[in-house]
Amino acid sequence: MNTFLVGGAVRDTLLGLPILERDWVVVGETPDSMLDRGFRQVGKDFPVFLHPETQEEYALARREYKQAPGHQGFRFDTDPGITLEEDLSRRDLTINAIAKAPDGTLIDPYGGQKDLADRLLRHVSDAFTEDPLRILRLAQFQARLKGLGFRVHDLTTKLCREMVARGDLDTLSRERVFKELEKALSAPHPSEFFAVLASVNALAQMFQGVELAETKNLDGPATDTSPPSRFSQLVLENPDLDLQGLNKQLAIPKHWLEL
Repeated sequence: MNTFLVGGAVRDTLLGLPILERDWVVVGETPDSMLDRGFRQVGKDFPVFLHPETQEEYALARREYKQAPGHQGFRFDTDPGITLEEDLSRRDLTINAIAKAPDGTLIDPYGGQKDLADRLLRHVSDAFTEDPLRILRLAQFQARLKGLGFRVHDLTTKLCREMVARGDLDTLSRERVFKELEKALSAPHPSEFFAVLASVNALAQMFQGVELAETKNLDGPATDTSPPSRFSQLVLENPDLDLQGLNKQLAIPKHWLEL
């Protein structure tokens, strides 16, 4: 089976960071051949399978076609003739579009290693615009990687501003937005999440009442840096935050609101 390690595991290895999970891309297989090998499919229509022993995710190499608004408006093509390079082209950032072959060879058709060296968060292609959640993912990555000197590429910022101006963020589900916020509040520099949103004109829309200057303390030393505690700190330091409106926009857990 022709498999490649992809995404965060490759990126974090190159950055010298701990690997939290490993994801794989499989080239030249079909859903039936994966099932015959003992893999279990995740979801009815999504071409991702769990390894019978490790339970790691193995995704068939695929093309994606946007056919409706929102993150569910995609059609997948998993023809076994799809190449690894085609699969990598649909990814969000160049630093996430690097694959590693079983012999250790790195496949990097979009300049991800150079962007890692230059500390740049840069979109792979204009297909970035097909999923507006990528704006929040971009902000969340900046919150995670700011300490290593990363910044968002100017052209990526421009692209995000165009998406915001079109109203693309209106299609996001509450659950997906909250998940990215939770990741950002778990990162070393949560204020960068809000700074990136401000830079693309999305902060007021997504977090009405949050003042960018009042997010800096989220990065400082504290007795509790858990996401719920940082959220509580965000609320306390931003008295104009529309918490009721924010709760309608995000799927905030009840225990977060009770802190």
